[in-house]
Amino acid sequence: MSKEFDYTKLKHVTSVDQSDREVPYNLRQSGPTKVEMLISTRVRKSPYWHLSMQAGCWRATVYNRIYHPRGYVKPEDGGAMVEYDAIVNHVTMWNVAVERQIRVKGPDAEKFTDYVITRDATKISPMRARYVILCNAYGGVLNDPILLRISKDEFWFSLSDSDIGMYLQGVNADGRFNCTIEEIDACPVQIQGPKSKALMKDLLGDQVDLDNMPFYGLAEVKVGGRSCVISQSGFSGEAGYEIYLRNATLYADDMWNAVLEAGKKHNLMVIAPAHHRRIQAGILSWGQDMDMQHNPYQCNLGYQVSLSGKGEWNKKADYVGKAALEKMGKEIKDGKKPYKLQLVGLELGGKPIDDYAPDFWLISNEGGGDPVGFVTSPWWHPEKKTNIAMGYVPFDGTLNQNGFPKGKVGTKFKVHLPEKYSDTPGSPVDAVVVDIPFKESFNANTREVVKG
Repeated sequence: MSKEFDYTKLKHVTSVDQSDREVPYNLRQSGPTKVEMLISTRVRKSPYWHLSMQAGCWRATVYNRIYHPRGYVKPEDGGAMVEYDAIVNHVTMWNVAVERQIRVKGPDAEKFTDYVITRDATKISPMRARYVILCNAYGGVLNDPILLRISKDEFWFSLSDSDIGMYLQGVNADGRFNCTIEEIDACPVQIQGPKSKALMKDLLGDQVDLDNMPFYGLAEVKVGGRSCVISQSGFSGEAGYEIYLRNATLYADDMWNAVLEAGKKHNLMVIAPAHHRRIQAGILSWGQDMDMQHNPYQCNLGYQVSLSGKGEWNKKADYVGKAALEKMGKEIKDGKKPYKLQLVGLELGGKPIDDYAPDFWLISNEGGGDPVGFVTSPWWHPEKKTNIAMGYVPFDGTLNQNGFPKGKVGTKFKVHLPEKYSDTPGSPVDAVVVDIPFKESFNANTREVVKG
């Protein structure tokens, strides 16, 4: 037992209604746990792992069964908010090799991809990408990858944190689709920040016309003499690109060092994925803001099911989860509440939250009482001078102008912050529901307005 905290006193929170989930979120408030992460061979080191260590990485987590760098500037030197300054004012590079690339290739690649995603794969042109979701038969969100269409018969699923590679192979275990499905040795880094285009122009020269590359556009290029696919995309809300290095296990140093060299005059900084900036942009993190027991409607992804934005159903003949999602959508339109909790945006009090939350902090109604919800992604918003967060509160039936569920702006709650961030230890802070995103992004609302 820890000498600093008596973990036997922690209570399981049962007042938050999670009765529609088979495995509820663990809402015990256990706080930071001082343990050393075991680095062993059962978890993979990416091709960029040693390069992240050279760049000063001091902490990591595990994502997609790969060690994932999550901090370069130590707290005593300013911590994550120094990295925030770099991404909003300059340009940054992230090791995101944890985004495993699952390639679907063959005559039925389009047909297979169309079957497993809710969007219409036939409308994605070669050398374009899209943000997509995959759902299970019950309508739960299995993953929300970036889908790259490399050619007519080749797609790459750039995964968030779940075993979709095995799932996709299972879907086609009987060979009904004439295509191969396998993970490939292509690993991305992200180049994010207002100076990202200038850096990429220096890096690529005249290989591609970046001024006319559309958002989610792709291009085949050489970086450091090695074959890469680039995408104008990212996980931050800032201007940015992703560089997918082919044969990354062999050529990681060549590509990485070429970026570092090109970035010198642009004040490039290697940082962890900018979760403070992605929260501002309202970008979800699978496993944190949603999982396979959340349906798209309750986590603000209903537009991925009804793409017209007018309540008209996707006209695709069939896809995994279609029947469950359309049933749910109809119930919502009829004024019913087919699930318990809705993801909302919150502004909240307290001291600046300047690091990752170790728990899903609890939310109570304005008048107090037992918790009714929980925070998933909190952080300090330097420009607004307030804390912001995404979190789940009871679904009250509020719909936006397109008929999709949302939180009712102005609804007040209380958030139970740990002592580190609380103005008055033991007392919750005020919180109010606000619209998401919290900050205008380089490609405002891109994930919602891009059709097809």
